[in-house]
Amino acid sequence: MDCVLVYCVNDGAVMKAWAKDQQVDPYSSLVMLAGDPHAQLTNALGMQLTHAGPASVGIVGRCKRHAAYIVNGTIKANVVSEAEDDPAGDDKPEATCAPAMLETIKACQD
Repeated sequence: MDCVLVYCVNDGAVMKAWAKDQQVDPYSSLVMLAGDPHAQLTNALGMQLTHAGPASVGIVGRCKRHAAYIVNGTIKANVVSEAEDDPAGDDKPEATCAPAMLETIKACQD
């Protein structure tokens, strides 16, 4: 099944509310939102946000902003939006936004 999985270190109730707010229909959409409340996926992917900056303002136990292209269970590309002056990728998320990921996917297929 082809889909876009959006996950974050949060519980299912929060993700369900976010899906509703974003008008994502979980039964007929290519987009699926999921919670990772214990950061198991985040930790398995090595995507823990450990920089001291976000932690100093209470952002603890979160996931780095990243986007992965996965084919049949194999990660073909994993792009992270972060910089020394923007460890959470909030100010410069472009590398993980749709246009950049479409280019990344195209490059993986060439």
